Amino acid sequence: MPSSRLALENRPDADVVALAQQGREEAFREIIRRYERPVFSLVYRMVRDREVAEDLSQEAFIKVLNHIDKYRPEFKLSSWLFKIANNVAIDHLRKRQIETISIDGSPHAASLAEIEATSFDVESGGENPLQELEARELGSAIERAIAKLRPEYRACIMLRHVEGRSYEEIAATLDLPLGTVKTYIHRARHELREALEDLRE
Repeated sequence: MPSSRLALENRPDADVVALAQQGREEAFREIIRRYERPVFSLVYRMVRDREVAEDLSQEAFIKVLNHIDKYRPEFKLSSWLFKIANNVAIDHLRKRQIETISIDGSPHAASLAEIEATSFDVESGGENPLQELEARELGSAIERAIAKLRPEYRACIMLRHVEGRSYEEIAATLDLPLGTVKTYIHRARHELREALEDLRE
């Protein structure tokens, strides 16, 4: 068994999926091993509750298992998995109307001006305690502003700025036309700018 797992570890996604489609349990376990963490990360940033994110991630992988025969190899496996996980998270948000989201783990943005170009993490620019406090307060304001976005806008913003996905990848992941993705991100940024206007210096 260990040798077959070792052999699977070095196989490309397409080969592992093909084996999973044949009902090979070790192949499906390999898919989970490769993508469990990024899927959980995406869901957690959407719902901001560790236990809920774990449950939703598990639900997403059950859907993946049940629909593995529908996967088409012309799409990246990661995009297909993220699409399923994202739909599970959005369904949950719509049902529960959860108004929170996490910006933890975003790469780096030092100022409001950088929001459009980078992420929604706000870091202190110096060692001044007041500056650090202001940076933390700004981070909370951004977090609250993102939480008020429509789930579809939020998903696009999270994939773009936190996951660093291209517009094309977001379109594939969310199964939306490219133009719609660009519109959603444009509108989301506009709403965020309006929500944060009073924080501008």
